[in-house]
Amino acid sequence: MNVRATVAYDGTDFAGFQRQANARTVQGEIEAALRRLLDREVTLLAAGRTDAGVHAMGQVIAFSVEGWRHPLETLMRALNATLPEDIAVRSIQPSPPGFHPRYSALSRMYEYTAYVDPVRRPLQRRNAWHLEHPVDLARMNAAAAILVGEHDFAAFGQPPSGDDEETTVRRVLRAEWRAGDEGEVRFCIEANAFLYKMVRRIVRALVNVGLGKSQPEEVRSLLDSKDPQRLKGIAPACGLCLVKVTYPV
Repeated sequence: MNVRATVAYDGTDFAGFQRQANARTVQGEIEAALRRLLDREVTLLAAGRTDAGVHAMGQVIAFSVEGWRHPLETLMRALNATLPEDIAVRSIQPSPPGFHPRYSALSRMYEYTAYVDPVRRPLQRRNAWHLEHPVDLARMNAAAAILVGEHDFAAFGQPPSGDDEETTVRRVLRAEWRAGDEGEVRFCIEANAFLYKMVRRIVRALVNVGLGKSQPEEVRSLLDSKDPQRLKGIAPACGLCLVKVTYPV
C-alpha cells in the first residue's frame, strides 16, 4: 500500500530537504526511520525540496508501507517516536492511485515571517528575519499585487537543479503582507509552483520597497527584465515556511 503523510520540521539544522550523501537532511532522517521500522530500504517522494534552513508545517510526502501489518495510526506514532525532535509526522493516510506529492499538487503556500525591532530577539533567530527599521506594508502590498497572475519569474529564480521543466513561468494565486503582534510582519504567497529561491528573492525585493529603497513599480520592472542579476540580495532562509500543499479533492 502507498501512503501520503504531512510532515512538519524545523529546518535550521538541516542542509535542506533532499537527501545528500554527506549532510543531514529531512529526507535522509525520514528514510532512516522508515528503514528501521519496515526493515527495508524506502525512497520517499515529496511535494517540494526546501532549502537549507527553511521550515515546513505542511510538507507532503509519499512512500510505500509494504510489509507493515498494523494500522497507519500505529505507524505514525512509531515514526514520531523514532524521528529526531525537529521532525514530526502530522498525519498519514492511504494515497489514491497515481498520487504524486509534487505532480498531483494544485498549489503550494509559503509564509515568510519577519519582525521589526531596533534590537534583535534571540528567541526568534531560528524562524524570523530581523528588520531594524520600520517597513511600509501598504507599499509592500502594492508591489506584491503586481506578482499575482501568470508571469515569467526568471528574475526571481531558476528551475531547481535536475528539474525536467525548463520554463520559469509560474502562476501566483495570492501574495500579501499582514501585520502581527509585537512588530511581526508576515508574507503569504501561494502559487502553482515555485522556482529555486523564488520566495526569498521576492521577499527581499518587497522589503526593499517597504524600506523605501525602491518603488513598487520597480517590481514590475524586475519581472519584465527576466534578469536575475538585477536584484541584489536574498531574504534569510530562517523566516520561510512551507505551510500547505493543495490537491484535488
